[in-house]
Amino acid sequence: MITKRIIPCLDIKDGQTVKGINFVDLRSAGDPVELAKAYVLQGADELVFLDITATIEGRRTFVELVKKIGQNINIPFTVGGGINSIEDVGRLLQAGADKISINSSAVKNPTLIDQLAVEFGAQCVVIAIDSRFHEHGFNEVYVHGGRTPTGINTIEWAKEVQERGAGEILLTSMDHDGTKQGFALDITGTLATTLSIPIIASGGAGTKEHFEEVFRITQCEAALAASVFHFGEIPIPELKFFLREKDIPVRL
Repeated sequence: MITKRIIPCLDIKDGQTVKGINFVDLRSAGDPVELAKAYVLQGADELVFLDITATIEGRRTFVELVKKIGQNINIPFTVGGGINSIEDVGRLLQAGADKISINSSAVKNPTLIDQLAVEFGAQCVVIAIDSRFHEHGFNEVYVHGGRTPTGINTIEWAKEVQERGAGEILLTSMDHDGTKQGFALDITGTLATTLSIPIIASGGAGTKEHFEEVFRITQCEAALAASVFHFGEIPIPELKFFLREKDIPVRL
């Protein structure tokens, strides 16, 4: 049985970790390097760092911050935000990142996924999909930090990115993000059973039971959260022991 991963996500704005609700109303959550070091000690399996305003501000993810992170932690981490080219990815991987995450640039230029998979290997290409339920009955892909609807069907887009060589999908339900009401089980479950690459569930974690639920009901391989970890509401060791007691395979 595949060991399920617990992944704290650090949204970065102006060099600080921030967290909001439904992608807005951001508040500070602390220094990203210090948080990262704390999560390593707590037993996080991986970390994700997203420069959430890099795309809309038209700049690159801070390579210097990635270097600092790489020098201070010893678990895999993914970096995203403002990545538009093979050169961008090369700089970030050289700085210490294990994987990169792209969203807006992949939608704008889908062939970038093919190029990155060939150049660096599928294992380091994560496609982030920000998804919101549409009034016409389908889940729609959003870009630019959740600001811009695309009209693209989330399920069809996920299938395409897998075909193009993505190694993993980070699926964030914008409807659930920051609400602490639980993960989006329907769309997460659909993608996890439709695709062969791992799905990371994101958006809505509020209790330990929400993690158990998403692992038990869907076939996702990892669950990501932010505020419940950043503000100490769910300590990672406590979460993992809880999941182990519920027969969910996790690394203690």
